This record gives sequence, structure tokens and C-alpha cells, in this order.
Amino acid sequence: MPPTLILIRHAQALHNATSDWSIHDPPLTDLGRQQSSELHESLKASDLANKTELIVVSPMRRTLETMTIGLDWLIKKGIPVHPDANWHENADKPCDTGNTMDVISKEYPQYDFSGVDPLYPDKTSNLKTNPYAFTQKAIVARGQTCLKDLYNRPEKVIAVVTHSGFLRTAVCNRMFFNADWRVFEYDEEETKKQGKYVLKEWEETEKKGGGMGRSDVGVFGIVEGDFPPEVGEEEAKTDPQVEEVGEANKQIPAKKSA
Repeated sequence: MPPTLILIRHAQALHNATSDWSIHDPPLTDLGRQQSSELHESLKASDLANKTELIVVSPMRRTLETMTIGLDWLIKKGIPVHPDANWHENADKPCDTGNTMDVISKEYPQYDFSGVDPLYPDKTSNLKTNPYAFTQKAIVARGQTCLKDLYNRPEKVIAVVTHSGFLRTAVCNRMFFNADWRVFEYDEEETKKQGKYVLKEWEETEKKGGGMGRSDVGVFGIVEGDFPPEVGEEEAKTDPQVEEVGEANKQIPAKKSA
């Protein structure tokens, strides 16, 4: 039986607060660290979260810091941490591009990054074949890779700390406020019917708007402007919407309560 997934968005990072997408792999803000502490309290009060047997994390600063604060009681209990480049954010702007593992491993020496794909964080070379390319085709495929990788895992409950843009467009079609979380099961019927991995959210977090109740309620799929034109499609065309695509501005729900 496939695992239950607790999907978590990172807390507020510097680019979220400043709308400066040029900041490379930004860390959390002070508010983000506070949100991570609130995440800790929320998850620790959850019976399901206390049954977590594996933590998967995007190897970016903001997700690693969110996990280190928000899931620390699980980490201290010895729950394994698995950094996975497939779960990092969509866009190829500096704020959504990670560091190499020689940099990150020095900042977070307590975690093992040896299994991270050495191609990461390259998003710009060989766009037609690069699994991390900022294209709709590559990102949707990457989402399916993530779900496939977890489907046959032996753990019954897996927590994943990742990014809102990737979650909305490639994993679960939901909005996530900073440091909010939602619970999903694999929808076996729809997976068979559609021929791809499909998740179904628990009613508790779906109706509440996330475990913290801070996220927009509803289903949110891919919309125009989420991705640049595919390679070969009017390469000279400039779309102002595409210029504005970024995890920070497109993926924060309208609800601003902290």
C-alpha cells in the first residue's frame, strides 16, 4: 500500500519578503523562522505527523532551514532525511536555483547529500533533455517522477518539504501558504484511470485550507504564464507574464495572514 504524504511548503524566504528574484538560493527571514517554529507546533500536535518514517527535502536553503526547525523533533528521534533534487522549485531565476552540494553540505553538515543528482542545480543546459529545465513538459514529468519514487516506498507516512510552485503545477494542484502543510493519499482509482499518479487530499486539510488553515481552499492547476513557451515555439516572442513568473509572486495565496 502506498504511503500517506504530508506535503509542506517552506517558510517565508528573503525573496518572498522583498520580491527580489535575483537573490540566489535565499535563506529564511526572521518571520520565516518564526513560521517554521509554528509549523513545528502544528505538526507535533498531529497524530499523523508523529508517525512520519521518512523526511524528503528539496536541497535548497529555504526548505532545509524550514525542515531543520519545523521537523526537528522527528530528526532528533532519528527519522532519516533524504535530500532529493527532484523536489526543488520550478523557475530558473536565481531565487529558484539551488547551490551545488559542496556549498550546501558545508552549511548543513548534519545531512547526507551524497545521493543528490550531480546534474542539479543546472536548469539551463540541454533544455530538451534536462529533467530540471524550466519547461512545462520537464516539470510535469518531474512531478510524476517524485510521486513514482514514493509510491513503492516501504514507509507508511512520508513528510516532504518543498515549494509551492512545484506542488501546484506538478504534484497536487493546491496552493500553499508559507510553512503550511496538507495531507494526501494516492488516489488508486484515478491513477489507473488517467495512467499517471494522482493524489487525493484528506478532507481535514482540504476544507480547512491546510493544516495551519492559512492556504487558499480549492483546486489550482497550471495557468497561462506559469511557464515560458516550449523550445521552438516563437523563440523571439517576449511575454511579460512569463517575465513575472516566480515562486515568490505567483504562488503565495491571496490570503496574507501570518
